[in-house]
Amino acid sequence: MDSILIVDFGSQLTQLIARRVREARVYCEIVPFAKAAEGLRRLAPRGIILSGGPASVTEAEAPALDPALLRAGLPVLGICYGQQALVAALGGRVEQGHAREFGRAHVEVVETSALLEGLWAPGTRHQVWMSHGDRVTALPEGFRVLARSEGAPFALVADEERRYYGTQFHPEVVHTPDGARLIARFVRTICGAAGDWTMAGFRAAKVEAIRAQVGEGRVICGLSGGVDSAVAAVLIHEAIGSQLACVFVDHGLMRKGEAAEVVELFRNHYNIPLVAVEASDRFLAALVGKTDPEDKRKAIGATFIDVFEEEAGKLGGAEFLAQGTLYPDVIESVSAHGGPSVTIKSHHNVGGLPERMKLKLVEPLRELFKDEVRALGRELGLPEAFVGRHPFPGPGLAIRIPGEVTRADCDLLREADSIFIEEIRNAGLYDAIWQAFAVLLPVRSVGVMGDGRTYDRALALRAVTSVDGMTADVYPFAPEFLSAVATRIVNEVRGINRVVYDITSKPPGTIEWE
Repeated sequence: MDSILIVDFGSQLTQLIARRVREARVYCEIVPFAKAAEGLRRLAPRGIILSGGPASVTEAEAPALDPALLRAGLPVLGICYGQQALVAALGGRVEQGHAREFGRAHVEVVETSALLEGLWAPGTRHQVWMSHGDRVTALPEGFRVLARSEGAPFALVADEERRYYGTQFHPEVVHTPDGARLIARFVRTICGAAGDWTMAGFRAAKVEAIRAQVGEGRVICGLSGGVDSAVAAVLIHEAIGSQLACVFVDHGLMRKGEAAEVVELFRNHYNIPLVAVEASDRFLAALVGKTDPEDKRKAIGATFIDVFEEEAGKLGGAEFLAQGTLYPDVIESVSAHGGPSVTIKSHHNVGGLPERMKLKLVEPLRELFKDEVRALGRELGLPEAFVGRHPFPGPGLAIRIPGEVTRADCDLLREADSIFIEEIRNAGLYDAIWQAFAVLLPVRSVGVMGDGRTYDRALALRAVTSVDGMTADVYPFAPEFLSAVATRIVNEVRGINRVVYDITSKPPGTIEWE
């Protein structure tokens, strides 16, 4: 299978590059710049893409391009910092102190190229997305300018003989409308990748890989109620059948009706052995006195491990633990100087359960992004209502209730959230929204309902759109819709007398409510 190596210099957009490559039906992997040579040997790619990054090539301690990448004789595409690192490594010049460009810009195409053929013609102008302070001021020998912008005279450059290309702009973001096509042309035409990476092929290969890994052993899978663990379980069951047993822990922090839905799906639809444990009392007891979101996450994680370990022990004889770990959870991101990146999300238990359980991990989804997991779920025949469900991270309602969590508050929020989602579905908007949920605010307000005075809780509603889960914008509900939702919630959920709509957009990073 053809592949592309993506070298990460610490950009928050690196995963988007991988998304665009896979949209071109070419497999790819991301490696930190410090491990680029190892990734090159292991993957044997058809080409290399260098990501952007927050550092300045002009600084002494800035991440440098590993010479092994250039010795490989493969096509290279450098993006933003990647372009500058490529130019610097080949003897060109990068400088600070010139005009900066952040946001939308326009490039003028000045020459044709194998990369641009059929895409951009000389003399045309195209919108791109810029995000740079430094810029290239002198090209290495053999390079020529293909496009330029007002703030970047070397916005797109190429050495056609060595198949080296560099863009100062970011083709991976949706704000560069033709960017995905440019990346696809690089991986398919310049690198010669076949474009034969399909979900059906992935499914078949993974079934064989699971069988080879597990052999005659037994596997236990912890179902969270989400799409990831469900898809992993169904895929593993296809591979090894009755050797798989699932454990579903109802922690009392799930959406309305979700626990029953998971049990019905696996016991009745797929006939997969399932142990369902009602443990809400234990989880809520563990959350007493916890108000910090991170403390709540840790308490939930520790309690889940305790419950899961007890149930796994009752099953006996299991050698493997299955998890729905995804590719974004295992990518080793880096800071500007090679260290670990700042923690943004911590609700993924990528490392598995404690070593004392002595279980080997089976993680069949660890090469996939979220949308690819959904595609695999459809390939496996999971119901669309389940596969297309909005993300709902592990701590569930616990981080939708700022402050301490109680059973009464969970019940209140569950009902209000259910009404919000029901109205979104009734309006035909569910699939247009990436994530929607309600938040029970830790404030009370005075209100008048009928002839009585109330002093009840306030509720916030949130809904965002996203193309890739990396950035998000507020969904523009019509005022009439919001009014109807608020009226239903106030009328039907006793204890809430005020509803507000959160109109905050999210830059790259985590999208869940914290």
